Amino acid sequence: MAPPRQPPAQPPSGHVFRIDRKRGPQWYAKYRLPDGRQLQRRIGPAWTERGRPPAGYFTKRTAEAWLRDVLDEARRGTLPGLVKTGVTFADAAAEWLRYVEHDRDRKPSTIVGYKAILRSQLLPAFGEMPIESITTATIESWIAGVDRAPATRTKALVLTHGIFKRARKLYGLPTNPVADVERPPTRRSGDIDVFSPEEVMALVRAAASEQDAAIYLTAAFTGLRRGELLALHWRDVDFAGQVIRVRASYAEGALTTPKSGKVRSVPMAPDVAEALAKLGQRPEWTGDDDLVFVGLRGNYLDGRALRRRYDSALKRAGLRKLRFHDLRHTFGTRMIAKVDIRRVQEWMGHADIQTTMKYLHYVPRKADAALVADAFSMDESPASRLI
Repeated sequence: MAPPRQPPAQPPSGHVFRIDRKRGPQWYAKYRLPDGRQLQRRIGPAWTERGRPPAGYFTKRTAEAWLRDVLDEARRGTLPGLVKTGVTFADAAAEWLRYVEHDRDRKPSTIVGYKAILRSQLLPAFGEMPIESITTATIESWIAGVDRAPATRTKALVLTHGIFKRARKLYGLPTNPVADVERPPTRRSGDIDVFSPEEVMALVRAAASEQDAAIYLTAAFTGLRRGELLALHWRDVDFAGQVIRVRASYAEGALTTPKSGKVRSVPMAPDVAEALAKLGQRPEWTGDDDLVFVGLRGNYLDGRALRRRYDSALKRAGLRKLRFHDLRHTFGTRMIAKVDIRRVQEWMGHADIQTTMKYLHYVPRKADAALVADAFSMDESPASRLI
């Protein structure tokens, strides 16, 4: 049996009318949507005096203009509530997480960051709301009240945009309400706080173990990320070629490619080679397939525990509270003064040269002061200055 034919969609239509209430006359609209539903909504208080109505009041003409806007949105399919998905924001967020984790193959550490933003910011605000009821105005009102740094709010907006982009494809949402939300301005000073060579060595001396000392030294002298250090195997350490090959990264219990997605080689300075050679003299875990920096029973080090030991070493050394990642920045700022920017980009594994350019203001330019002095020098003869 053929399914019953659905009645054709009707063009939306409606009219406005006024009702006198105890609190004053009010304008209402009654209109029909393309799917046949009939709705009635209050527009606002009616203005019955002469002159321009104050904000929030409606004349018949402005009430009719309000209705025309609603009917135009209904025709375009962008009227909030026109689509009934039966899906909450929490449902859409869970599907988006599944999609980016499995279909788009995001790194585990990235997924952990996404979940943290959802848990702390987005689900408390929108979790139980039907996705079709969330409008641009809803999101703008929420983001204006979020007491977070602009960069954090921007991350939340980017994530929300992704959730609605996926929801449009799966559930037939007519628009992405985040598309028209203006992102908060992000001010980036470009300043980087780094260790001096003396501070690096003080940190190495304050390490809780020979292995931690080697990690700190390698991080500062090679610019490897923490996850890349944890994933380093002995086969990646080429003593003869004086290089370390970065093939993988380990974070949140998963082994992945380096952040750039590419294998790279980094020069191995003699101090690093000496520290790693000493580690290679331990009684076990020294085969090519073994990890350089090992945890108990030769498994991967716990990154969080390493960070806690690093913080303790900073205190013992009497150093400023810099991040572990600032050891990487230390490498970038020292190298940019010695080699060209393309080589620094290659060694640090930056996919974009713009990322490497943040180190450029660390390049010493001693001749610049002389250039300025020369530009302002009074090279005319004393006689010419009297004319």
